Amino acid sequence: MIQWGILSTGMIAQNFAETCAKLKGEIQIRAVASRAQQSADAFAAQYGIPCAYGSYEALANDPQVDIVYVATPHSRHFEDMKLLIEAGKHVLCEKSFTTDAAQAEEIFALAGRKGVFVMEAFWTKFIPLYRQIERVLSEGKIGEIRAVTAQYGYTTGRQERKLDPALAGGTLLDIGVYAVGFACMTLGYSLDDVHSCLVMGGQGTDMTDAVILRRGNAVAQLTCAIGAQIPTHAAVYGTLGHIDIPDFKNPERASVLVDGQEPVTLVSPFEVNGFEYEIREAEACVRAGRKQSALMTGEQTVAVMRIMDEVRRQNGMRFPFEG
Repeated sequence: MIQWGILSTGMIAQNFAETCAKLKGEIQIRAVASRAQQSADAFAAQYGIPCAYGSYEALANDPQVDIVYVATPHSRHFEDMKLLIEAGKHVLCEKSFTTDAAQAEEIFALAGRKGVFVMEAFWTKFIPLYRQIERVLSEGKIGEIRAVTAQYGYTTGRQERKLDPALAGGTLLDIGVYAVGFACMTLGYSLDDVHSCLVMGGQGTDMTDAVILRRGNAVAQLTCAIGAQIPTHAAVYGTLGHIDIPDFKNPERASVLVDGQEPVTLVSPFEVNGFEYEIREAEACVRAGRKQSALMTGEQTVAVMRIMDEVRRQNGMRFPFEG
C-alpha cells in the first residue's frame, strides 16, 4: 500500500488527515512532521498516525514514506519540495505551488531528473462536477465563450498571518489562484492579455484583487479579497447561453442556461468533502508510475504562476525574501 507523509500540522494538513480518515482505510498515512516534536506528536495522536517527526528532514529520510503532502506556507513550498524530491519522495503540494513561476519550473525539472511524481494540490481541478461542465463546453451548448467571471472573499481572525509578507501571504497566492485557475480551466492556459489592480494592506501584501484576462474574443473578470465576505461564485457566458457555478472552487452543483430552453441542473455530490479527488489522483499516478497528472500538469501549474507573477509585477508587489 502507498504510504503517505504529511509535512506540517496546520489547518490544511488537518483537513487532509480528516479526509483520509473518512476514506476508511483507502489512504494510508504513515508519518507526520513538524518543526516542533510536540506538535507532531499531538497531530499523530489525534489522527492515529504511527510516526511523528520533529523535523522535515526526518520525514524525508523515512524509507517507508512514498509520497508527501506539503502543507507548509507558500514561502516554504520550494525548499520543502526540493528536500523531499532529493530524498526520492513523490510530492502533492498545496496551492499556490510556489511563490513564482521560476521556482515551479525548477521543481518540475528536478522531479524529472529524480524520476518522481509531483503535482499541485489545486483541488478545484479534480472536482467531478467539472467533468460535466467540460462536456457542456466542448459540445458547444452555450456557444463560443465570450466572458468568464469568478469572485471569492472571506474574513478571518487570522488575517495578519494570511497577509504576512514573510510567508508569501496576500490574497493573490492564497485565494486569487482559485479564480485565475478557474479562468484558465475555461479559457485555456495561454492568454493574450493580463491587466490587474491590487489594493495593498498595511503589511505590504494585497488585500483586494481585480484581474482581467483575455484570450481571443473572451475576457475573464476576477475579484478576490481577504477582509471582505464576497459570495463564492463563477460563471461562463457564451453566445448561446451561460453556466452558473456557485461555490466554484469546490462545487457540487451548477446550472446550464441555454437561451430559449429550460435550465438544466448539473449535480455531483462529494463522497467526503472534495479533497478526496486530488488525493486519489496523486495516489493513482504513483501506483501507475506516472510522473505527472494528465489532469493537472506541470505546464498548467507554471502557466498559472506566470499569470500571478505578471499581476504582482504590474503592481510592484515583492516579498521581502525576493530581494
